[in-house]
Amino acid sequence: MEKKWFNKTVEEVEKDLSTNIDNGLSQDEINKRLAKYGLNELRGEKKKSLFVKFLEQFKDFMIIILILAAIISGAISIAQGEAITDSIIILIVVIANSIIGVAQEAKAEKSLEALQKLSGHEAKVIRSGNIEVVPAKDLVPGDIVILETGDYVPADIRIIEAINLKSQESSLTRRICTSRKASK
Repeated sequence: MEKKWFNKTVEEVEKDLSTNIDNGLSQDEINKRLAKYGLNELRGEKKKSLFVKFLEQFKDFMIIILILAAIISGAISIAQGEAITDSIIILIVVIANSIIGVAQEAKAEKSLEALQKLSGHEAKVIRSGNIEVVPAKDLVPGDIVILETGDYVPADIRIIEAINLKSQESSLTRRICTSRKASK
């Protein structure tokens, strides 16, 4: 569903999404679209343990080369009767890099969880000719969303009509959604 909705006219969007700007979608159509597209939620993966995340840091080709370099340097140092200081330093750098990688991954997961909490809002929509307030997760492609001052944008939407529109974008980021929405 990778279309450039911003380039389409309102009538084209209405036709492509098989919706009605004045009446919205019927309950039967909403049920069909929920079955087809699923809930309007960010998808989360099963969480991995810290130990597994730590081990995954060693999959990188450059890290493997560094570990091999440490082993070879250690073997040569031992064979020549020297200290294995270089090998220890390389391994310390590799382990520190892995710890930093796990920490950054944990921060990214926390940010995703915060975004998921943000998307747990309600949305005002037109359905079957009536204005209803529904959980944002129940939005489907073709829903006509009504936004008012202070409302969160509950999904990817195509703006149909706006008066003095302003947005505060500090919490926006690239999101994976199963739908594109139209708004009024």
